[in-house]
Amino acid sequence: MSIPNLITLGRVILVPVVFWLLVTNQMTAAFLVFVIAGISDAVDGFLAKRFDWATELGAYLDPLADKLLIVCIFIALGVREELPSWLVIAVVSRDVLIVTGIVLSWFMGHPVEIKPLALSKANTLSQIVLAAVVLADEAFTLNLDSVRLVLVWLTAALTLGSLVAYLDAWLRHMSGHEATSEPGPRSGTGTGSERDH
Repeated sequence: MSIPNLITLGRVILVPVVFWLLVTNQMTAAFLVFVIAGISDAVDGFLAKRFDWATELGAYLDPLADKLLIVCIFIALGVREELPSWLVIAVVSRDVLIVTGIVLSWFMGHPVEIKPLALSKANTLSQIVLAAVVLADEAFTLNLDSVRLVLVWLTAALTLGSLVAYLDAWLRHMSGHEATSEPGPRSGTGTGSERDH
């Protein structure tokens, strides 16, 4: 296994650690672990590109690790009532619906290529910034209530917008296959995944 993949696996291991730190009210430690996870994400991406260590496993594992970390933090902050429950539900539901659509298209013999949309990248960035701001605010009492409120609504809008964009792309993909498919056995092969989803 390549070094970037090992670093990514380390980030996956940090997921339950962050969750435990949050639910036990160790906010400073949780913020520091979050920063370490962010640095590790940058490092494994740099190594993969600089030394051509990119692998198919890493293409799937890296965005999965990022998403697990963010979703874990959002759920923990929702439990602590640091984030509104409706936003946490929206963020988690979006990811569940996207994964369901990918799996469904695969079972129907028309696997969809996973391409990170610009809107989705903006959504992921807003989630990361919101998580970082809330963690920092709780850890160091920075009084960032106004910033948090703006980021909550921005993240909500981007979450909804990216879900609609993915749904539109998925429906066009599936309807295109229905229009061009002919009777007979169908086959499909999986495609690689890029960073962020």
